Amino acid sequence: MSSQMLREVEETPALVENLLAQDQAAYAALKAALDARPPVFAATIARGSSDHAASFGAWLLGLAAGLATASLPPSLVSRYARAPRLEHALVLGLSQSGASPDIVASLEAATRSGAITTAIVNVEGSALAKAAAHVLPQRAGEERSVAATKSFILTTVALARLVATWQDDQALHDALQALPDRLDQAIRTDWGRAVEQLEAATSLYVLGRGPSHAIAGEAALKLKETSYLHAEAISSAEVQHGPKAVIDQDFPLLALATADQGGSDTTAYAEEVASNGGTVITLSPAERAPGTHARLPAPLHPWLDPIVAIAAFYPMAAALAVARGHDPDNPRGLKKVTSTV
Repeated sequence: MSSQMLREVEETPALVENLLAQDQAAYAALKAALDARPPVFAATIARGSSDHAASFGAWLLGLAAGLATASLPPSLVSRYARAPRLEHALVLGLSQSGASPDIVASLEAATRSGAITTAIVNVEGSALAKAAAHVLPQRAGEERSVAATKSFILTTVALARLVATWQDDQALHDALQALPDRLDQAIRTDWGRAVEQLEAATSLYVLGRGPSHAIAGEAALKLKETSYLHAEAISSAEVQHGPKAVIDQDFPLLALATADQGGSDTTAYAEEVASNGGTVITLSPAERAPGTHARLPAPLHPWLDPIVAIAAFYPMAAALAVARGHDPDNPRGLKKVTSTV
């Protein structure tokens, strides 16, 4: 059974290519603002999939610019009427719709405080876009499946492009130009027995470390949304500080093992679980990997490989939902645009 979710994932390589060809002036203007008034720290404002993209952006800002980034709880402004001091910050508001009142109110407060505010949003005329000093369009087009896929990937690409532009990182710019082809390869990843192994599961961990931990959060959310499967993202370091006690033969582990330091740690822990008889599925570009191996395309750039990993994951998630008897496009109780105050 095909799904809108899968079709939208398949649109992503062309959309990324289009994104990278547009909006040069918007990225240059943001770079000029950051160079003129270098931020001391950064803050993100987002919920759901956008918040996982924000976590990915926090990793890139830390790795590329040494910038500490905090996730700002929107309720601080919208429900508790406290305006944080953000005059020395870069503040990113991330949303597909740009319509949720709490996200908008928080970015408006950041703009009033004197922060360098930026909206990464799919709806360019949205309230969130109007609340920001700078707007970086996602250019995902209409996304009809409730579960966000292409808008998530386009957001992470926009964040990587922001970092590459601000830091004059030519290697990252070059890797971004090659990203559409890698994404095209990734969405055809062979997952082997993974769907069969997860079809009857009730809970699992999605394991990642470094930038891939943010991607693990997005993968876990999609498993909840589309397969009604209790999934928790966890670091391959943090899992050893107590959470591994719940792992047994009936508790699968999905390991996102990209080709960086965090990926090596993830592979090592996945090997430990597999050697003890646990059910392990490893998404990795390596020639060999623990348990069921879903092999990614060759590594491109350590900061972009997690984006390739989530592109590979989404088709498996759509197939798993169908195998479990669910419609991945219409998760129960969910709407495409969620408004919280």
